[in-house]
Amino acid sequence: MEELQNAVKDGGLAVSNLPEKGRCLLTTKNFYPGEVILRQEPYVCVPNNTVSRCDGCFASESLKKCSACQVVWYCGSTCQKSEWKLHRLECIALSRLEKEKRKAVTPSIRLMVRLYLRRKLQNEMFIPASVTDSCNFVEALVSHLKDLDEKQLVLYAQMASLVHLILQWPEINLKEIAENFSKLACNAHTISALPNAVLIFEGKSSVVRAVEHIPEGAEVSIAYIDIAGSTMTRQKTLKEQYFFTCTCPRCIKAYNDIQESAILEGYRCKDDRCNGFLLRDSEDKGFICQTCGLLRSKEEVKRIVSEITAISDKELKYKSPGNHEEAISQYKMIEKLQMELCHPFSISLMRTREELLKILMEVGDWREALAYCRLTIPGYQRVYPELHPLLGLQYYTCGKIE
Repeated sequence: MEELQNAVKDGGLAVSNLPEKGRCLLTTKNFYPGEVILRQEPYVCVPNNTVSRCDGCFASESLKKCSACQVVWYCGSTCQKSEWKLHRLECIALSRLEKEKRKAVTPSIRLMVRLYLRRKLQNEMFIPASVTDSCNFVEALVSHLKDLDEKQLVLYAQMASLVHLILQWPEINLKEIAENFSKLACNAHTISALPNAVLIFEGKSSVVRAVEHIPEGAEVSIAYIDIAGSTMTRQKTLKEQYFFTCTCPRCIKAYNDIQESAILEGYRCKDDRCNGFLLRDSEDKGFICQTCGLLRSKEEVKRIVSEITAISDKELKYKSPGNHEEAISQYKMIEKLQMELCHPFSISLMRTREELLKILMEVGDWREALAYCRLTIPGYQRVYPELHPLLGLQYYTCGKIE
């Protein structure tokens, strides 16, 4: 702890342990909106596999596969050389696997393999270590292993076995690997809730920036999950993945969470002229509009939900990277059904429109992309605070398309 204190004090920060929260970061000076609080290179990192990216800089263009392992991509010799000390060992390990088993190596598996390889290289002095670049930080994380259900424990055990198969180190401890998977899961987060700072990624670097004035002596708070959802949904996710109950102002303020849930995650009134939200009626026959009193039957809701699910499953099953026209057609069918079923501020409807926006931008249909981008703005304004980066990014996207 003392070494960590010394490492952050020049940046106007102090590390503290609070009984009700655990380890946290306090300011020793004022920070203002947009100001960088922390910037840190990753101990290990791996691009996700949704799009092929360079392992060195995360670029997605002019890529070539590593000729030996056929798993890792690089944009050129500079990135390949910068990653070589670590990838040399990873490459040997991956190359030993049969071709079919290599396909099972997910980004999470690779991340764990690289974690152990980097620790080995630092222990053997092949690459330098420092206070802020050490596996000690990983070891200090809380795993919550004892809080996991049997299904999750079995999954982590299977993932640990695959890491063991790749590395083939007799001394490696399967329980320790499984525990590290749990640490990664319950210490990973996105930008959101009602924090005074946000964690964003610039290339490979993680950067914490202030989104409001943070006075000297205050705690720096970032959010763990996306806040596009009701308080009930957010609290459930936090409890299941991070094992705590959030007490931020957004989560504890007194307002009608039933209404919030019904608007963000529920159904709309059958009368197109009415903008009311629906709640289940006392006789369980369906859902009653809280504005005009109109009943929507359970059978009708189930029918539309089933149609949406069927189209969504088909889209996922037959999704082809180059088949944009088919994807646009499927998402528009989903959107039409959601507009019939969901409240105009529905998160599901907003996400569908985000997918359509993304595809329309890929094919260069800027006029329709702009129309969909504008449709997402009211939803973003409702679920994100005024200074939230995702709201700002959506405004920026709208302006860029214009």
